[in-house]
Amino acid sequence: MSQEFAGLTAVVTGAGSGIGLEVARALHAQGAHVFGLDLNEGDMAGVATFVACDVGDTAKVKSAFAEISKQTSVIDVLANNAGIGAVGTVEDATDDEWSRVMNVNVAGISRVTAAALPLLRKSKQGSVINTCSIAATVGLPKRAVYSASKGAVQSLTLAMAADHVYENIRVNCVNPGTADTPWVGRLLAKAADPAAERAALEARQPMGRLVSPQEVASAILYLASPKQASTTGTILAVDGGMNGLRLPGRPAK
Repeated sequence: MSQEFAGLTAVVTGAGSGIGLEVARALHAQGAHVFGLDLNEGDMAGVATFVACDVGDTAKVKSAFAEISKQTSVIDVLANNAGIGAVGTVEDATDDEWSRVMNVNVAGISRVTAAALPLLRKSKQGSVINTCSIAATVGLPKRAVYSASKGAVQSLTLAMAADHVYENIRVNCVNPGTADTPWVGRLLAKAADPAAERAALEARQPMGRLVSPQEVASAILYLASPKQASTTGTILAVDGGMNGLRLPGRPAK
């Protein structure tokens, strides 16, 4: 396997499971020293150095990066992957839900990146990749709060790219379609008919299946790669064609 990230240091939030875990695994496999931030270690043992962190709490984020700073003087890659979901319309949403989701999904990226910037500036080519969502660019039913947060992440990505381009720090994001992650699994488990609900999620993506966490991780590594030195302010869809394609329907087999 390529050792494209050999000698580089990466920080991945939400690294205990799902997309974040796959990003940590892929970076580790390609030679990076990975710090994995999450509430719990999850399955990152052996691929990342676990640092306990709640991205929704400024003091805990600062504490996590103080610990990272004891072990490294530079961060080359920051993958902002930690996030939470929300189901429902604006009528269903509570003030607490609005505050919680926006705090973790949007402000969380801001506070983590702010804490990482002193070490990112020491990299020869720092790279920040935010995990956004198809929900930022298309209207999905019963995802009002979540969609609003991801729309903000996409705008924040562009603003961050503009703010730090002169510091040789690139900022991009990936917009996955519905991915086959533990969070989606838990969501399906709550449905009256989990199999039918999964089939509906698969059917709304033109490729007819959910996006795999490994596919999203591969896109994140592409954007993080030192070979993409001219790629910043880019929104990369990994959605099975959901955003860009308008098809008459899946042909019968």
